[in-house]
Amino acid sequence: MNDKGKTSVDIERIEKAVTEILLAVGEEVGREGLKETPERVARMYAELLAGMHEDPKEHLRSVFAENYDEIVLLRDIPFYSICEHHLMPFIGQAHVAYLPSGAILGISKLARIVDCFARRLQAQERLTYQIADFIMNSLKPQGVAVVLEASHSCMTIRGIKKPGSMMVTSAVRGIFKRDPKSRSEVMSLMNK
Repeated sequence: MNDKGKTSVDIERIEKAVTEILLAVGEEVGREGLKETPERVARMYAELLAGMHEDPKEHLRSVFAENYDEIVLLRDIPFYSICEHHLMPFIGQAHVAYLPSGAILGISKLARIVDCFARRLQAQERLTYQIADFIMNSLKPQGVAVVLEASHSCMTIRGIKKPGSMMVTSAVRGIFKRDPKSRSEVMSLMNK
């Protein structure tokens, strides 16, 4: 446990598991290039999966009362996540928009919310709706739209091996789901 009471990653257990993987593929774990690999991999997983132990509500401290009633959009937010099916990374960009209802969120907090959910074992579809639902339920805007575009290494360098392919997912809530004109407006802003 860390000082905030959150469960932390078991580094030692990951090191042992990585050592077993290296042995299972026929490697000599004591050779020069692999001596510290289990430790490095353990630290990597702790970093890449840090969102598992983070509460996204921490990023709601910068909510401001504001009578702004037009679309707020943060485009091209870089993110990376780990595919829960193959434990391989998928990397892309998120586009997050909302239509305020008396409150706005500090701009960097949108990117932090994306990171919080992305740094977990994920499926891109789930990641997309987690971001949208969290903003909708927490900020209570008139609507939310989230589009993620990502390249999945589990598809580009293994399996079907289709480099350059891009998976696109979307989640729309509130007015963006109900009103075709509003949905069209927000999607056109995301695609500029």
